[in-house]
Amino acid sequence: MKMNEYIELIDKKLDAYMPVCYPQKIFKSMKYTVTLPGKRLRPVMCLEACRMFGGNYEDAIPTACAIEMLHAQTLIHDDLPCMDNDMYRRGRLTNHMVFGEAHAVLAGDALLTFAPQTILKHSKHLGAEKLIKIMEEYFQAAGAYGVIAGQVVDIESEKFSQAGSFDTDDEQLPGILEYIHTHKTADLFKLALRTGAIIADATDEQLEQITEFGQKLGVAFQIADDILDETSTFEEMGKTIGKDKEEGKLTYTSLYGLKKSKEDLSKLIDECFEILSINNLKSEVFEQILNKIRIN
Repeated sequence: MKMNEYIELIDKKLDAYMPVCYPQKIFKSMKYTVTLPGKRLRPVMCLEACRMFGGNYEDAIPTACAIEMLHAQTLIHDDLPCMDNDMYRRGRLTNHMVFGEAHAVLAGDALLTFAPQTILKHSKHLGAEKLIKIMEEYFQAAGAYGVIAGQVVDIESEKFSQAGSFDTDDEQLPGILEYIHTHKTADLFKLALRTGAIIADATDEQLEQITEFGQKLGVAFQIADDILDETSTFEEMGKTIGKDKEEGKLTYTSLYGLKKSKEDLSKLIDECFEILSINNLKSEVFEQILNKIRIN
């Protein structure tokens, strides 16, 4: 399967998995953000990991779609006025701008539980043991040890900012930044890759390989996003540009500057390619993703 074929399949299945029922407003709110046009990186990585380790990628479709629902949940809550207060996401109005703040909060809450329900409802053929493993991975990444922890520390990091800049000699900041990037971004990448591998019956050694790959890829993706937040445009990104800097957020570029950020991004991408090569993991899709986030 090629990247665009995976995306078309995922879009079709997301639409099928999310009918608009009574009360319509909450289901419309949920579906609005989930089905916004996007790269679908996380579900694509889940399907491709399953294929790469010898599984049938169709077995991973419900899990892949559930991970996209979880990702949408994080976007809805991240955009709220009490969080980042963003008006646009992927070139469209954010959820709370369309449905109101209360319904946006509830839509995020609903997606958090609707996603694992989708896995359980459509993946019974995988068997109880495998489903339990997938659920363990999902709840670890979705909860207080995963993306929520990353969001909390991201919010708290603003207190270290002085007039929108950071003390580069502060020894605790690199560790805090790594924690934010790991849990806000890399955890969902690892969730996608690990669950796809689990569905394909990957060995423990293979799970370690793909976890290391996901960690580096997730951090690289976030560094690229931090760079683009300073150098790109609304038309290219589909969201308000420069808000992180304006609000004193701790980002890779605010701590290390653009030059080092680009150098470290390139290094991480090279390391990702090396993991694939050393472990004989062949994937044109992963190579395409890596090449796309490389910034010269």
